[in-house]
Amino acid sequence: MSEEKKPQEPEQPREAEAEEPKAPEEAERSEDVEPEAVPEPESVEPAAEAAVEPEPVAEEPVTARQSAPIPVALPSDGRERLRAALWPPRVSRGQLVVALLLFALGLALAIQVRSTNDHSQLRGARQEDLVRILDELDGRQQRLQFEKTQLEQSLAQLENSSNQAKEAQEQTRKRAAELGVLAGTEKAAGPGIVLTIDDPQGQVKADMLLDTLQELRAAGAEAIQINDVRVVAGTYFTDNASGGGVRIDGKSVSQPFRFTVVGNPQDLTPALNIPGGVVRSLEKQQARATIVQQQKVVVDALATPRPLQYGKPAAK
Repeated sequence: MSEEKKPQEPEQPREAEAEEPKAPEEAERSEDVEPEAVPEPESVEPAAEAAVEPEPVAEEPVTARQSAPIPVALPSDGRERLRAALWPPRVSRGQLVVALLLFALGLALAIQVRSTNDHSQLRGARQEDLVRILDELDGRQQRLQFEKTQLEQSLAQLENSSNQAKEAQEQTRKRAAELGVLAGTEKAAGPGIVLTIDDPQGQVKADMLLDTLQELRAAGAEAIQINDVRVVAGTYFTDNASGGGVRIDGKSVSQPFRFTVVGNPQDLTPALNIPGGVVRSLEKQQARATIVQQQKVVVDALATPRPLQYGKPAAK
């Protein structure tokens, strides 16, 4: 019996050989299943472990995540994008120079526009008022041209006269009379206007009378008298301390104020009636201005000349 059992011992290796082909099948199953879900074999021979090597499937996503760029959160709001683009500011020297030039240009334009607006008071004037002002300017030009012609004629007479001394004396006498009218030491007569200002409310002050005087002088008035006071170059106006009336050259003058003016009526009247002028200003103060044109007015009040204290003729 013992001899018959010996030939059966070599059959054990066959069972091991029959078990080895099963290893590839297990490897195929492990590929379909994720590496984390495959349990490690408890007892596997070295040959089976070599056959079942885990493929680096799980390492690819890790390397892909590491090499991928990290997304940067962009500002979703337009203001944040604009703020990010403008701040911090990046200013070069050329940009700074251009900014300074533009600032200077804008400042110059603003000053020019403001000065233009200040001198455009007649923009809203009526057509009739503009025609009157134009006529006034034409009258001034004609008057100046006439004076120029007279001076040229006087010069020609002095140069061509045989008796130059007598002619010069006559011209000097005429000039002295003209200067006496301007200085207030001579009476004056001629065409002009009479301006009467009634102020029942007592709102007309010294500054308003001064504005009226300046407007008349600008319109070409040659001789002016207010009530019984002759107006000259050094005339001054003050308000009475008691609150009623105005003092002219220290003399008290009460209303109604009467301006007797020698000059061209066609120039004087429009000058007082322009928009924003004397008449409109007086009406705002509840005062009434009446203008009467006359072919001959007489300015008979005289001014006392004052001796010069500081001014002296300059040596040639």
